[in-house]
Amino acid sequence: MTRARRTVSEALGTALLLAVVVGSGIMGERLAGGNVAIALLANAVATGCGLAVLILMFGPISGAHFNPVVTLSEAWRKNLPAREVLPYLASQLAGAFAGVAAAHLMFGEPLFVASAHVRSGGAQWWSEFIATFGLVATIISCSRSRPGVTPFAVALYITAAYWFTASTSFANPAVTLARAASNTFAGIRPEDVGGFIVAQLLGTVAATLLFGWLLPTSSTQAKVTE
Repeated sequence: MTRARRTVSEALGTALLLAVVVGSGIMGERLAGGNVAIALLANAVATGCGLAVLILMFGPISGAHFNPVVTLSEAWRKNLPAREVLPYLASQLAGAFAGVAAAHLMFGEPLFVASAHVRSGGAQWWSEFIATFGLVATIISCSRSRPGVTPFAVALYITAAYWFTASTSFANPAVTLARAASNTFAGIRPEDVGGFIVAQLLGTVAATLLFGWLLPTSSTQAKVTE
């Protein structure tokens, strides 16, 4: 695939992912009648289902990263050329904000507005470390052992992590930045973004080091999806 096709794939896939995350959060909150558990359940199930489909759609084109930490981990493990990192990151970030805008337009919300949803403190940061560690670990282990199941494993992990982490598992710096521009169920205050991203990067480093050691690279390079 050409670089243009790969970067468009990453931008479009990330945009659709954010449309699913933010849109399902808005819909869930509006229909739940104030029941936050039901709203979160709707948000988690929609995100997991959408993520599986998007990885299957775009995996053959770009690897379906949709996430800067996945791109960085793949480049670190020599599964992605270093020259591709910046185009991937730029595409993911642009796509993430486009996805937020698309969701807001569907539900009659302002195009972008700073979130007032407080997500701060040690428990939230530790949650993001765990969420991101588990995501990267899932990708590394499944892509090396059973690559065909990776889309489903990633989707199932994220669905579970919505519920077992206090942060509801952002696990993605592009998603985190874009959700700061959404004052909806899925939002995060702009001032809380930095702590989340630091925790996500630390989780990525820990998972890449540990699972790179547990599962040494074989002669055939692993892919995020195959």
